Amino acid sequence: MIKRAISEKILHYARRYPVITITGPRQSGKTTLCKALFPKRQYFSLENIDTRNYAKNDPRAFLGECYKDGAIIDEIQRVPELVSYIQEIVDTKDKPGHFILTGSQNFHLLNTVSQSLAGRTALAVLLPFSYTEIYSDKAKPIDKVLFTGFYPRIHDKKLNPSEALSFYVSTYLERDIRSLINVKDLAKFEKFIKLCAGRVAQIVNLSNLANDCGINHNTAKSWLSVLEACYIIFFVRPHHANFGKRLIKAPKLYFTDCGLASYLLDIQDVKHIAQHPLKGSLFENFVVAELLKARTNQCKNSNIYFFRDNVGNEVDVLLEGGTSIKPVEVKLGSTINEDYFKGLRYYQKLNEKNTAKPALIYGGGEDQHRQTADVFSYRNAGSLNS
Repeated sequence: MIKRAISEKILHYARRYPVITITGPRQSGKTTLCKALFPKRQYFSLENIDTRNYAKNDPRAFLGECYKDGAIIDEIQRVPELVSYIQEIVDTKDKPGHFILTGSQNFHLLNTVSQSLAGRTALAVLLPFSYTEIYSDKAKPIDKVLFTGFYPRIHDKKLNPSEALSFYVSTYLERDIRSLINVKDLAKFEKFIKLCAGRVAQIVNLSNLANDCGINHNTAKSWLSVLEACYIIFFVRPHHANFGKRLIKAPKLYFTDCGLASYLLDIQDVKHIAQHPLKGSLFENFVVAELLKARTNQCKNSNIYFFRDNVGNEVDVLLEGGTSIKPVEVKLGSTINEDYFKGLRYYQKLNEKNTAKPALIYGGGEDQHRQTADVFSYRNAGSLNS
């Protein structure tokens, strides 16, 4: 098993909290990680119909089986009423790491957990592999990285990415969506997801997205929320000193896994990446997802924003670190061009007081420390936010 960067944090929490709740997209490795970190815990999957019915019909008896030594309960959102009974147990027997709960639907799981287990559970988000987890410090062709993505099963079983992601969309994604909202026209929803992939690393325009799909504005907003809740996509918001403006201004859209975005763009072979018009956007998606994984692996909230003014000046990423802001530019090119630093210089002048040393993440293989900015190879992108 490949060691996950979040492992030490989860073990740390398990020595201090009676319940650990691990969320993340389907097939991100939650079950494998839990079994590896807690090999002596009994394992129950609520995806199993018999187990789910047992937990629903006789929750006290079900939990009685794991009262002594604790348990791993997978996909806890399938039987949310169990959480209230778990609360009773941990209040009676305050044993660290007694229950390990996992779930892949942020809506149901966190609503339930926050109501019943407030103060009793630690929360962790497990996303697909980061670059360093799967490749270490090896340099892999960027086209292969963008095409393959980082879902563990693809790497573990050496699967064809297009085939594996096709099955992922049809079996997991569509099922999860159907359980959250009433999608009457599945073909239209599939079109919607592909339209989202076509807007990767772009500012979301809900009206245009809805019109292109033939749905109304509220439906598009609802579907985006569900995709976010299932960890398929995430948003990066514009940075403003006024916190309220960050919430009301349109965000940029990214996919949690660049391989999934490539599949949804109908890229069927790694050779198709090289000339694809959205290769630069896919590369930015990869980098921003790596920056996000670096935060989630520390069990911290996202600190990622972007900058764009009304005359077109922009910086791809702003990393907020307390009172300082670190501007980061993302460029696909493998040869550094002075134009790459233009946006960074502009932002430095604009915010001289609070700007940390800028950084450039590019498609090349060497890290450099320049006077203008620190330069990072794409394979070390995550280290910038760790």
